[in-house]
Amino acid sequence: MRTEDAAPAPGGRDLSRHGHDLRHHGDAEVRDDGSALVDLAVNVRAGAPPAWLRERIADSLGSLAAYPDGRAARAAVAARHGLPVERVLLTAGAAEAFVLLARALEVRRPVVVHPQFTEPEAALRAAGHDVGRVLLRAEDGFRLDPAAVPEDADLVVVGNPTNPTSVLHPAGALAALARPGRVLVVDEAFMDAAPGERQALAGRTDVPGLVVLRSLTKTWGLAGLRIGYALADRATIAALSRAQPLWPVSAPALAAAAACVEPRALAEAEAAARQTAADRSHLVAGLAALAALAAHGVHATGPAAAPFVLVRIPGAARVRRRLRELGYAVRRGDTFPGLDEEWLRVAVRSREVTDGFLEALGDVLGAAGRCP
Repeated sequence: MRTEDAAPAPGGRDLSRHGHDLRHHGDAEVRDDGSALVDLAVNVRAGAPPAWLRERIADSLGSLAAYPDGRAARAAVAARHGLPVERVLLTAGAAEAFVLLARALEVRRPVVVHPQFTEPEAALRAAGHDVGRVLLRAEDGFRLDPAAVPEDADLVVVGNPTNPTSVLHPAGALAALARPGRVLVVDEAFMDAAPGERQALAGRTDVPGLVVLRSLTKTWGLAGLRIGYALADRATIAALSRAQPLWPVSAPALAAAAACVEPRALAEAEAAARQTAADRSHLVAGLAALAALAAHGVHATGPAAAPFVLVRIPGAARVRRRLRELGYAVRRGDTFPGLDEEWLRVAVRSREVTDGFLEALGDVLGAAGRCP
């Protein structure tokens, strides 16, 4: 685990350093010529929202002539986490919240814990900030040691469970990062994919400076709708709200937000999380079987807790290209600070899809093993 500094982007343009393209995301793998591939690159669970949610969204279309009114959705999210509405801000996806944090908060020493979702650093650098990095190591299982974060950091960003490592950090370790005068941002975009949402900080009011970000796009197949929210103290929410444009969340997205935090939806999300855990175990077991057979090794980071698995394969860039030829898209790992070209991220899918992928990967690795 080490700390390094990353220079700001002049004019917000150059968002890469040491070969890491901070604005590359999994959807790039399935655009254009990748649209026909089996998608193991994007972390959205469902191909489309469930029928009941589509109906709720469709019902909102009759109100499109009116400006969006977010009060009911905001109150629903607040009730879901047992918070007053003044501690909730609805956003156009969790990604918007990173931009608001970068623009609205006065910070001198922001630090991002990597490997993780790269938009927080991209947003900070685009806003002109010098950004420090704490790089977690594969040898440590990408586990966080709170002592590795510089004491003078006044903004710390960490994911839980973390994209792309799938590591679920203990809530106590994250809470230990809190300091007077420090904003602690915990990205819980994938927390509802962890059964029981164990280790969640959402709803906590005893951790000073805590900002928790949630996304409703992953579990519910709503990436195209853009809906998420931030939970924080009243002053921070007010500052972020002032940085938002008017009516930032559309009426259909507000309808989805209210629907996705209802008791029925929470029960469905929990059931989906348990199914994802079972499907993930099947994927990890298959990768372990390949590791035992492959001459040059396959290693899945674990224990995984998110709807994706980070895999280390020597020659992974070539493996990814060959998988595309066989009909499968996986996420390259080298755009994440702290990772290199030997890493791939694989989304958890049904057993049938996973079995097809494992067979294709076995063919690719077998061919590589036969190369002189």
